[in-house]
Parts: sequence; C-alpha cells; structure tokens
Amino acid sequence: MKSAYANVFGGRQGLIGLLILAALLFVVFPLALDAFRLNMVGKYLTYAFVAVGLVLCWGYGGILSLGQGIFFGLGGYCMAMFLKLEASDPESTAIQSTPGIPDFMDWNQITELPAIWVPFQSFGFTLLAVVAVPAIFALVIGLAMFKRRVGDVYFAIVTQAIAAILTILIIGQQGLTGGVNGITDLRTLLGWDIRSDEAKNILYFVCAGLLIACILIGRFVLSSKLGRLLMAMRDKEERVRFSGYDVSAFKIFVFCLAAVFSSIGGAMFTLQVGFMSPSFVGIVPSIEMVIFAAVGGRMSLLGAVYGALLVNFGKTMFSESFPELWLYFMGGLFIVVVMFFPMGLAGLWQSHGRKWLARLPGVSGKPARPRPTPEPSHTRGAGGSIEPSPAGRLENTP
Repeated sequence: MKSAYANVFGGRQGLIGLLILAALLFVVFPLALDAFRLNMVGKYLTYAFVAVGLVLCWGYGGILSLGQGIFFGLGGYCMAMFLKLEASDPESTAIQSTPGIPDFMDWNQITELPAIWVPFQSFGFTLLAVVAVPAIFALVIGLAMFKRRVGDVYFAIVTQAIAAILTILIIGQQGLTGGVNGITDLRTLLGWDIRSDEAKNILYFVCAGLLIACILIGRFVLSSKLGRLLMAMRDKEERVRFSGYDVSAFKIFVFCLAAVFSSIGGAMFTLQVGFMSPSFVGIVPSIEMVIFAAVGGRMSLLGAVYGALLVNFGKTMFSESFPELWLYFMGGLFIVVVMFFPMGLAGLWQSHGRKWLARLPGVSGKPARPRPTPEPSHTRGAGGSIEPSPAGRLENTP
C-alpha cells in the first residue's frame, strides 16, 4: 500500500501538490470564472496534455520532439471525423448534391463517403482510434529513428519535417480533410448538443479529470524502474546500452506514451472548441507546446500544467490588451525563463518557494518557537575561579 501511495501520488509532497492542482481545476476555476472564461481554461488544459507528455519524453527521456502537434492533430481529427459524420445526416444535408456526407466533400464533387471515413461512424471505434492511431504513428517514427540511433537535434529536426509534411498533406487533400479550413460546424456528440454552456462545463470537468489521470500515469512510470532507466539514458545512454538494456525500446515506449497523451488533448480540444484545422498540426504550434513544458518545468508533471495555463493565459491577455505587441511579450517571457529559470516554474519553486514556506509557522509540521539561547558552558567569578555546579555544569561562584 505504501509503495502504491509513493509510486502513484509521489509521497506526501506529491499528493499535496496534486490536491492543490485538483482544487484549482475542480473548485476555484469553476466558481470564479464565467462560462466563457471557463471554456477558455478548458482549452488551455488540452494543451497541458501535450506538456505532460513532453515532460516524460523530453525532461526525463532526453527526447526533444518538435512535432507533438502531429499527435495533437491526429487525435483532434479522429474525434472531428466522428462528430462531422453525426452532423451530416441525410436530413441535415438534404440540400446537398449528395446527402449524408460532409459538406466539404460535396463541394469537392465527392459522391460517396470515402472508405477511410466509414469506420468513424462508430463512437467506440473513434475512441480506440484516438489512442491507437497516434500510438502506431509514433511507433513507426520511433522504429525508424531510435533503432538507427538517431537522436538529439537530428530527431528534433526530423519531427519538425514530419509536422510540416503532415500539414501540407492535410491542406492538399481538401476533399478528405476539409483543407485549410479543417473540419468545422461540429454540433452534437451522440445526440448531445456540445455547443451549450452546460455541455462545455461538463466537458471541462471531463478534460480536467483525464488530465489528472494522465499525471498519475506519468508519475507511476517515473517512479518505476523504467523511470530510473529513462533518466540514466538521458545522462549516460551508452552506459545503459552496455549494461544490456535495449535503449531504443524504452525510447519508443515513452515517445508513444507522450503521443497518446497529446492525442487525448487534441480530442478534448475538438469537443470543447468545436473544430479542428491543420493550424494545430504544424511546426509553430509544436514549438509553442515545447514552450509550455519549458516554462512550467521540463522535470515536473504538475509544472507542465501550470506552464500551459500561464503561457496561454498570457497569450490571451496580451493579445486582448496589446494586439500589436503580444508576440513580443510572449517571446520576452520565454527568453526570461530560459535565461534566468532554466528549470521553469517548478525549478523556481524548488530553489526558493520551499525555503520561503519553511520559514512560516507550522508549515514543517512542528509548532514554531523561538530558538533557545544556549547556556554558557562556564563563567568566571570575581576571583576568576571556575567551579562545577551540583548538576555537573561549570558555573560562576559568588
């Protein structure tokens, strides 16, 4: 029981941090924010899935992926395909040349539903695809790269190239993907209107619950033998390989796990925002997702969530108040963090926050009390003599 407590919750301090985050997500934000702002926070939390995956992949595994938007987009498109098919029933599309297919297909003179879309008429298959499609895609990339010992900056460049290729492919296949506009006008989920404020509130809580579950899974992985091997590979990969471990297998696993986390975030983004487009798949959003993890702390699962919330909140605030300067503000924020706080908000907390809290009364679990003044071991009398006291101490004699 104690082992499970330590592995899943991270011990007492880990549990306290998790409870604080849960209180913010499930109590403070819903009570303090209106429906519009709460939905915005829910959108920010979908990016936190990617940041949590990057902590595992980059922070602990040493695998810097600049293409996590690939998996975010794959999960989002899988969910969007199901929602679009539900919104394209024959009654709703009766004015089209071919009723029963998405509108952008009708615009592109497609007369029947493409075979790749047919399985997404099932919600069960869609949920499976949200997890399986990015995992398989990441597995293919991992086998091609890690088995050949491609890593470090070369792997980052390859993931960028794949993100760019996938974006071009999505835009070019307009009849299958909606092109540059993406898949829009998503209305219902199994007949449930996802556009209402009540539905968005429910989806927010579902998103927050799934995020907490991903954090717990990440903690379990990091506290296991696999987590220790990941850190060993990051620091001394050759030593781990010479010890008889298959380094590429561990890298593939953590890369696939980060891809699945990103895909879940993409699926929740589609549900909460109501569309998915190639603008979330390319290089720029992928680099922004790395910034979330860097600002929050690439060695902290909880810090990644705070980083995603802080950066996106700053992005929204600066773009509303300073529409011409907000990009400079965001760039300045990232530069300050990288130069002065390389371990992000979590590192800042480790180095300064805990020391400050330790000075507060009762934080350490013991009542604060003044430090007693030490008694002198001996004193000298008027004649300069030193004599022992009855209790065995040396004290002054009058």
